[in-house]
Amino acid sequence: MHSRGAVRAPLLATAAIALLAGVYAGFGRLGWDIPHASALAELHGPLLLCGLFGTLVSLERAVAIGRGWAYAAPALSGVGTLVLLAGAPVPAAAGVYALAAAVLVGGSLVITMLQPALFTGTLLFGALAWLAGNLLWAMGSPIVDVVGWWLTFLILTIAAERLELSRLRAPKRGSEALFLFALGMLLAGAQNGITTRNGSTLFGIALLVMMGWLLRHDIAWANLRRTGQARFMAICMVAGYAWLGAAGLALMGFPPGASPFSYDIALHAILTGFVFSMVFGHALIILPAIVRLRVRYAAILYAPLFLLHGAVALRVAAGLAEWGAGRAASGALTGLALASFALALVLSSRRLRFATIDGVRSSR
Repeated sequence: MHSRGAVRAPLLATAAIALLAGVYAGFGRLGWDIPHASALAELHGPLLLCGLFGTLVSLERAVAIGRGWAYAAPALSGVGTLVLLAGAPVPAAAGVYALAAAVLVGGSLVITMLQPALFTGTLLFGALAWLAGNLLWAMGSPIVDVVGWWLTFLILTIAAERLELSRLRAPKRGSEALFLFALGMLLAGAQNGITTRNGSTLFGIALLVMMGWLLRHDIAWANLRRTGQARFMAICMVAGYAWLGAAGLALMGFPPGASPFSYDIALHAILTGFVFSMVFGHALIILPAIVRLRVRYAAILYAPLFLLHGAVALRVAAGLAEWGAGRAASGALTGLALASFALALVLSSRRLRFATIDGVRSSR
């Protein structure tokens, strides 16, 4: 157990490297004149979707499985990030990411066989989507043609985790069929490509259905009436679901190609508005489970959360108005939101540690 715990910190460090490099590359895509950012610009998506979230999801799954071999997935994902940043050919890095996804599929299959359920099957399909995207990328497909698979991986993984948390509630008639419909539409949209009119329509419908399903069946609605950490997490969830629906509307109403920034609007509504909002909401649970980092809720966490969603709103508005300066500013606000959230967690962790030490001293 201790040896596995010692492995988790370096794996989490590779995810942090992918986050920093991915955000830095994003500045290059937005036209910021900073050293080496333009050279990394094309790696912005892979670093965040595969290097950051692929590693985090794989690490979380490895901790849940509790088997040494499962840690090969986050380890390979971390190696893929380092290979990518070292300047190796893209197929080489994509191949390593594909190996990571294959191990994750194996781990997800084990979980599904041990506990057959809708949420475990959804986790498996999410891992398969990541594998499909990585294999296509390794075989030379452009990123815009595989990003739908990567987004499907994240959406299904998050939906499965929320489904697991809500499974103790009495299921409503037709709820599982509707969820499976959304899952199938996501896969069909990813297969056809979200940059095509047909694929973007299918993917957009799936996002709207998934948003409606989550808003209706998730425990987040009930937790909105609570206080403290439970309410903070619920607000993160509900706000994220709203952006998921906004992305669906963007894909259907402004399909990629209809305007210069329509693809950008949908992509960042999902990745920043939905996925990062989920990360903010789950961090207080995931960090203690993965790296034994003791963090606590503090009201200051609302500041980076509001900043994050303000950045997404600016990104969408700037995209609709085709306002380049607004898009650049939204990137800076997103980076500030992520940095301030990390700082708030560190400060809350320090206060908790000092409070614990003082409590031990006083008891003596």
